[in-house]
Formats: sequence, C-alpha cells, structure tokens
Amino acid sequence: MALGTGNTLVLKPAEDAPLAVIKVAELAADIFPAGVFNVVTGTGIEAGAPLSNHPDVSKISFTGSVEVGKLVAHAAADRIAKVTLELGGKSPCVVYPDAATPEQLDTCATNVINAMRFARQGQSCTAGSRLFIHRDVFEPVVAKVVEKLKAMKVGDALDEASDIGAIINAERYGEVCAFIREAVDRGAKVEIGQVPAPANDTDGFMPGPVVLTGVDNSWRVVREEVFGPVLVAIPWTNEDEMIGWANDTHYGLAAYIFTNDITTALRAAERIDAGWLQINRAGGQIPGMSYGGAKQSGIGAEYSIEGALESYTYRKSVTVTV
Repeated sequence: MALGTGNTLVLKPAEDAPLAVIKVAELAADIFPAGVFNVVTGTGIEAGAPLSNHPDVSKISFTGSVEVGKLVAHAAADRIAKVTLELGGKSPCVVYPDAATPEQLDTCATNVINAMRFARQGQSCTAGSRLFIHRDVFEPVVAKVVEKLKAMKVGDALDEASDIGAIINAERYGEVCAFIREAVDRGAKVEIGQVPAPANDTDGFMPGPVVLTGVDNSWRVVREEVFGPVLVAIPWTNEDEMIGWANDTHYGLAAYIFTNDITTALRAAERIDAGWLQINRAGGQIPGMSYGGAKQSGIGAEYSIEGALESYTYRKSVTVTV
C-alpha cells in the first residue's frame, strides 16, 4: 500500500525471519526504480530503532508485540510522525450449539483448528486461542478437534508431509513451554499434547498441538498471547457472561463466531471488542477489507483503499482566487 500510494518504502523484516522478505526484494529488483523499494535487515536495536527515529521516515507501520509497539509509538510521538500498529491478540473463538450438530461437527472442528492457526504453530496474531464452546456441545467439539489434531504431523516445515512446523526460536519455545507447564501445574486438563522438553533436550523447537480444558478465564494462559500451538477451551451457557469473558482482555484484534443464526451472529459480532471478525469462516483477510485491531491490539487500519489513503497519504487543501 505504501508503494501503491506513491511512496518509497524501507522494509525491515523480523530479525529471525528475513529470508522470505529478501526473496521478495530479489523478485522485485527489476520492477521498481532504484531507491523505491528497499530492504534493511538487522536486529530491532540496530535497524528498527534507528528507522523509527529517523527524521526522513515520515510514516511507520509496525507489526509485532505490544511491548515493542509501545517503543515504536514513543519514537513516532517524539517527532510527530504518523504510525500504524498491528500488535498482539488473544482472539475469542465462539461456538454456538447449532454450529456443532452431528452433521456439522466435522466442519466446526476444522474451522476451530484453522482459526487457531495450528498450521502456523499458532504463531499468528489473529489466532483464535480462546475457544468458548456452548456447554451443550462442549465435549463433542473438543473430542472432534482433538481427533483432527492427532492426524496432523509435526515436523520440518520444509517437508511437504508436515502440517505443523517449528517455533521461531529458542526464546519463544521456552515461553510456550512455560505457559503449558504453568497451566498444568494449576490443574488444567491436557486433552492433547504435553509439556515439551526443554530447548537443550530437543532436536527442534517443535511442540505438538496442545488443547487445555479445566482452565479459568483469569489464568495467564487464557489472558496472555502464547504465540504457540496452545488452545484453551472454556464452556459457557449464558451468552452475556460469555461475551464478558471474550471482552475481558486488553487485546482486540480478531474474533470468530460460529452459528447458523445470522441474527445471533451479528449480535455477538456487534458486542465483541475486535477489529476483525469472521462469521462461519476462519480464513485470511479478504483483499479490500479494512484490517486493524482495537484496544492494545493496535492503532489504525490497513489492507483496504481507505486504510491505504489514511495511512500513506495526507490531505492537502488548496484555495485559489483567480
């Protein structure tokens, strides 16, 4: 969008995952004039911070953690620069009983797994990691989700036979392990998975999918972004109470709602605090749809024409007397 609205772009990829961005730059090398599309690699301290503070960078668009997002926002504020932040999430995934009838159970479980982004190891800010299932269908939905997860293969992501790959680095792997271990120590029931081995005792940072039940909405594993393949499932009976649980977070990025009643779906969508909601689907963003979060999940919206104009252009009023 920055290029499409007539700007030059300096793209700084995550230090742990720069290769795909570098490949895109190679493919685009003959498309743009020199100096229009630029890539700078490096750590956040060495590359990200100087870019955020540089007076010639008139707009910053950052995707990452809330903690780093706050630093970027401070850097932008110090020089009154424009900024868009797409930060973390702890997105609710809500299942109403009519979406999990015997005929729809398989589809419902597939949608839950897709919403959780298990195929990306749960390493997605839009992961529907808090699963609120109506008590009437709680057990069959959890059982079907577990059944399908057991069929997914964990392994090298470069192997076409693998469904789930590795966590990005040792630090994140250790945090994912700590979340699981803490929940188990507090009495959570592990429907599938286990506490992974320490990083020093494993050949790869590849924890299998984990589904936890018997958790409370106040637990850390329910409130903080794990950024790993960890799904918590909580039963509900009262819709007002469930909506309260869904909104009881400082995040507000995505939400998923599954029901055959469009009135129920739209009522829930209106009440859930999130910037991007999907009803009876769990895919990616649709081109042209505005995308951005509420609360501490971010500032601003992108991925649409109005988002592009708001983020990468500014208004200029000209009054002429002839």
